[in-house]
Order: sequence, then structure tokens, then C-alpha cells
Amino acid sequence: MKESILVALGVLTFFSCSVSQKVVAQESTALDHRAIEKSMIKALEWQEAHPIFAIHPTDWTNGAYYTGVARAHKTTKNMMYMAALKNQAVHNNWNTFKRLFHADDVAISYSYLYIAMTDKRRNFVDLEPTKKFLDAHLYEPNKWTEGKSKDIKGETILWWWCDALFMAPPVINLYAKKTNQPKYLEAMHKYYMETYNRLYDKEEKLFSRDMRFVWKGTKEDRKEPNGKKIFWSRGNGWVIGGLALLLDDMPKDYEHRDFYVNLYKEMAAKILEIQPEDGLWRTSLLSPKSYVHGEVSGSGFYTFALAWGINNGLLDKKHTSAVKKAWSALTACQHEDGRVGWVQNIGAFPEPASADSWQNFGTGAYLLAGSEILKLK
Repeated sequence: MKESILVALGVLTFFSCSVSQKVVAQESTALDHRAIEKSMIKALEWQEAHPIFAIHPTDWTNGAYYTGVARAHKTTKNMMYMAALKNQAVHNNWNTFKRLFHADDVAISYSYLYIAMTDKRRNFVDLEPTKKFLDAHLYEPNKWTEGKSKDIKGETILWWWCDALFMAPPVINLYAKKTNQPKYLEAMHKYYMETYNRLYDKEEKLFSRDMRFVWKGTKEDRKEPNGKKIFWSRGNGWVIGGLALLLDDMPKDYEHRDFYVNLYKEMAAKILEIQPEDGLWRTSLLSPKSYVHGEVSGSGFYTFALAWGINNGLLDKKHTSAVKKAWSALTACQHEDGRVGWVQNIGAFPEPASADSWQNFGTGAYLLAGSEILKLK
């Protein structure tokens, strides 16, 4: 009996969120910029008052969150964002996390680089830890690049999971821009192509999270209940969000830029094609009935990337209504106190979320989305 009541309550919660999203999505498509900025600041204030990290203040969860804070500042110039950025950087002593050959552990450096390229006090910023990390990560021999790792069924490339394409490449790209050293961009492209060649499904225009989910055409292939391939929403959100960050700072004359533009356009078309009616993408992209509620972290990254594409001429403006609908649905998942709910917890494949599930990287995705929504005409 107790189990039945809990299930009923869960269904009611899902239904309520879905209905609220749908109602908001059907309202006027005009954007209230003051309301958007207020919503973003509330999200920032709540997150700063409720710090969370998986391992350490310099880990990837904070890296993703403060990337959102940096982009929010870039758009609004609101000094509350810059204060949050500087506070965490000083508290972290400008350090990365410790795993030099793990892409996650340099994600925090995006915020450091943004401060360095924005703040006029040059002596305030210390990028030496970032340089040390990147030089080791890209150029020193390690078990991943030497084919000696046995993790994830023998996967032996540096960036063996698709999330890595958000964590490291935008940082490397920005560092190359800051220091005017194209060698870092070349190294980034080399490792990006390894991941692309392993994990990108050219038929579905989506990334498998890692080799466990790559379709091999055998009975051992992992499938959703509807027989479809497993494509994780946040995983693909990491990739297309990372692409928007990359392209925003990548030199216009970079010899491989067209590859990233074309990949962005392919993924964006697919993401738009499978957007649910209420605006939010489900945790399993090709099996939306597996978890029937919308999920905010993946949807936040999609909203950011799609709005960025429209704002920068890579997507047709006819898609503006779809992006606005996604933003309206995202805001329906924000609590009155500013907390951003409906965020799938840390994972590596589709799982459920709830109104009360939140993570700092979900707030980061929300701020990223708002930063580009504010620019829509």
C-alpha cells in the first residue's frame, strides 16, 4: 500500500511539472529580459549558498557550474557573477584538480581563463597551474595514449567518454587564444577526433556516452525497451554545449573549424527534430517514454547551444520559437527560492530526475541557457 502511494505521488509530481511546462510553453513567446536576469541571479544566489561538489571544489561539477557563471557575466556584465568567479578562484588558489590525464579535472580552468581575459588586473590571476595541467595532459606519455589502460572494456584513448568534450576542449581552445599558442589547438583537435571517431553515431547524429553504448550490431548491444540505441541526454548536451563554447572562441580561419561547424549543425538538427512537445528533452533521447519527465541539465545545454547557434548565424531564426519554448520549460523547473530542479544526478546513462533533484552543473546549464536566451531577438 505504501509503495502504491509513493508511486502515485511520483506520477503526480511528474504530471504537475509536465503540465506547468506545457502551460508556460503555450504562453506568449515574447521574452521578458528583466525576468530572465532575475531568474538567473536567483539561481546563482541559491547555488552559492548551497555549495556542492562530487570530490573537491576544483572538480568537474564546479567546473561546469562556473563556466555557466562566466558566460552569464559575459552577457549581463552583472558583477555578482564576477564576484562569485573570483571568490572561488582565490579559494582554489587557481588550481585544477589532481588527475592530470583526466579531462574532468581541468574544466574549472575555463572560469580562471575567463577572469584572466576580462579582469584588467593582470597580476591577480595565476594561470600556471592550468599550464602545468595542459602541458602534462596533452604532451606527456600516459597509459591512455599508450594503450595501456584497461578501464571501460579496454578503452585506451585520452578522452574515452563523450562528456570529456565539454570538460577539456573549451579550456584548451581558450588557453590557446589567451596565450596565442596554436599548438594547443592542434593537440586538442587530435584528441577530439579520436573521441569523435569512436563515439559519434553518423546515422543518428548523436554521441554514445562511451564504448559500452556503441552499437555493434550484435545481441550484446545495449538497447532501450523500445529497441532503440541508448543516447544519454546530458552526455549529448555536454558535447553540443562544448561545441558552442569552442566555436565562440575558435579562430575564424582555423583550418579545422569547418569540421566543428558541420558537427554542430548535424547535432543541432537532430536535437531540434526530437524535442518533445513540452520543450524539455528526456534523459533517454530516443526512448522518451523510458522516463516521461523533462530533464534540466541536458535541456539546459541544448537550449544554450541552440540559442548560441541562432545568435551566431549557424541556425535559421525559424528555430527561435523552439528555443524559447525550451527556456520557458526550464524556468518552470526552478523553485521559488532559486533552486533549479529536475536535474538528473551524477551518472553515465539515462536515469530519472525529480522536482527536488539538483546539482551545481544543472545550475551551470541553466545559466548558460539564460546567457544566450538574453541575446535572442
